[in-house]
Amino acid sequence: MPERRIYYGGQAVIEGVMIRGPSSMAVACRKPDGDIIVRSEPLGSVYTGFVRRIPFIRGIVVMWETLALGFRALMYSADVAIGVEEQRASPLQMRLTMFFALAVALLIVFAVPSLVNGPLEDLFGSELVVVTVEGILRLAIVVGYVAAIGLLPDVRRIYAYHGAEHKSIHALENGDRLEPESVQKYPTAHVRCGTSFLLTVGVVSILVFAPLGNPDLWLRVLSRIALIPVIAAIAYEIIRLGGAFESSPITRALMWPNLALQSLTTRQPDDKQVEVAIRALEEVLVTEGAVERAGTAEAEAATKATPPLD
Repeated sequence: MPERRIYYGGQAVIEGVMIRGPSSMAVACRKPDGDIIVRSEPLGSVYTGFVRRIPFIRGIVVMWETLALGFRALMYSADVAIGVEEQRASPLQMRLTMFFALAVALLIVFAVPSLVNGPLEDLFGSELVVVTVEGILRLAIVVGYVAAIGLLPDVRRIYAYHGAEHKSIHALENGDRLEPESVQKYPTAHVRCGTSFLLTVGVVSILVFAPLGNPDLWLRVLSRIALIPVIAAIAYEIIRLGGAFESSPITRALMWPNLALQSLTTRQPDDKQVEVAIRALEEVLVTEGAVERAGTAEAEAATKATPPLD
């Protein structure tokens, strides 16, 4: 029997990187004094149970996981950036903030584009054209947003850490050494990136909404929101399939738009940013027993044994 492939992923945070493995996650951040602090925790059954392995269902689980774990890691990195190493916000505060941010994002990305369907149908007289234009507008909102915030210096640094995360995972998947010199030779784009997921969601939404036609406004908005889990499930399977056949020329041709879009959300990192990404990845590998901990006494001291995120 072939060995089951293990997927590692993550995201960039403020002056750091979060890496998620099969059963644990780790966040590594560069502190204001220049040291790297690493915080890790095991993942609960909701993130590691059998449900996460069921095709299509797992896409919904991963969507929630990305939001929950990513938001917690981002909040922790914000505390580290201002010199606080303990999570200040309570779990309830974080959940309320995340739900509010998610609700606003869903309304803007999925509900707002549907408001133009009425005028568009009068103009084109075709429900298929209307749904297609709606999907293009949805993509334009997402792409425009990530491009606009990428002009901010602080966000550009986060995008560089995003590139560092991708490079370190490339190195791991290619069996290369997890050292800045080796990691830096890999590209900043990765086929399983969340940016690729967003573009795939936009395309899949057109295919899912097309059979629904152009119902009344209230039903149109409700259907857009209600079908988000279905769209996410299909999009995840497409991204996962692309990752499984990443070396295929056909796959790379089909995934080229996804990889090209990542030029907006990744930047070339420097060696210090790559070091942070490597530390997060190594912490996950050590926690899960994939490798033994190695390094100097200075590195051990810099990696503090902190309690898990709330």
